[in-house]
Amino acid sequence: MKSLVTEFIGTFFLVLTIGLTVLGGSAMAPLAIGCALMIMVYMGGHISGAHYNPAVSLACAIRGALPWKDFVPYVTAQVLGAASASGIVMVILGDTFAPAPAASSSTMGALLVEILFTFALALVVLNVATSEGTKGNSFYGLAIGFTVVVAAFAGGPISGGAFNPAVGLGPTLIHATAGTGTFAALWLYLVGPLAGGALAAYVFKLQEKEVQYA
Repeated sequence: MKSLVTEFIGTFFLVLTIGLTVLGGSAMAPLAIGCALMIMVYMGGHISGAHYNPAVSLACAIRGALPWKDFVPYVTAQVLGAASASGIVMVILGDTFAPAPAASSSTMGALLVEILFTFALALVVLNVATSEGTKGNSFYGLAIGFTVVVAAFAGGPISGGAFNPAVGLGPTLIHATAGTGTFAALWLYLVGPLAGGALAAYVFKLQEKEVQYA
């Protein structure tokens, strides 16, 4: 239960930061979002692994760092955290939000951005937080958080910058039911990140196979 509570809290504050900074029009929203993730990773890494992202949980399950029996509970806690944060943003600001690709972006372009940057995020998580070669390091939160900073600055203006199915689903549920949004773009933030997370797990296994630890 403590792991699920931690996943809920971490995802909640990640999505709360996304909503408040994006709706507030902050030019430095990607930095705030990445820092929020970094802080929450340091908060919960020793308890739940600090995934806060179904794509990361999928990568960890394939890698063997998360029991498959825990996958659905983890994802449920993450989505509930994201939806709850989206509701709180609506209460605070009187508005809803959800990721959406830029009008000038192609569907394939947005999908590729979601796949590639989620792949990068999940591969970083696996290498800095689950590898024997980096065991006990103190930089894992920084590495994970700043991967999201890079992804949000580089890919956010193209795809909407979710890189996380919970960030896609939670806000979209609130935006479509209590606001003026639709579910039209939701599939991008489910298919893209989950594909990226799965790919990262298999690449990590290849990396680990090539490395021998003393």
